[in-house]
Amino acid sequence: MYEYIIGNVVTVTPRYIVVESGGIGYLIYVANPFKYTVDTLKQQKIYVYQAVRETEIMLYGFYDEAEKQLFLKMLSVSGIGPKSALAVLASEDHQGFINAIEQEDDGYLTNFPGIGKKTAKQIILDLKGKLSDLTKVEMLGQQGMDLTQKTSPYLLEAIEALTALGYTKTEIKRVSKKLEKYDGNSTDDYLRQGLRLIMKK
Repeated sequence: MYEYIIGNVVTVTPRYIVVESGGIGYLIYVANPFKYTVDTLKQQKIYVYQAVRETEIMLYGFYDEAEKQLFLKMLSVSGIGPKSALAVLASEDHQGFINAIEQEDDGYLTNFPGIGKKTAKQIILDLKGKLSDLTKVEMLGQQGMDLTQKTSPYLLEAIEALTALGYTKTEIKRVSKKLEKYDGNSTDDYLRQGLRLIMKK
């Protein structure tokens, strides 16, 4: 089982990144690929979780140990798979997610793709009172979610990333008009703002 990989990010797509380490390129699915930048000179440390299924082996990556631990806690819930767990991490409001569980706010939890009322109640049942150790850790990405101009390539990439996370066309269409007026500087900016708008409902 891998704990982390240190290497150079050589590819960034809306669904995954590729990290080259020791002459091997690792395809790693991450919550927000646009947090990473292609840099063949600077090595980065990516925490990883290896998921082994009958027909495939997949790597999921995280910015820090706390993000990985939250992912693993979510996987322990019946009905939650890696894709839904990544969608939660992508919102970057990890404290809001934890608060919703502690306050039994299933309405907040159903904002995430793939999480209906039944699964939201299961999350609360399984995780309430079990995430206090994570609230003490500085979770990544509390800076806020901004995005870029008009029909910029940043905006288009952000919309691709929202689709890859599992948000519906209706949800994306609802926020895309607002995103067109948004003045961000990167795909990461647009994706963060898009997620923030979706979570507002």
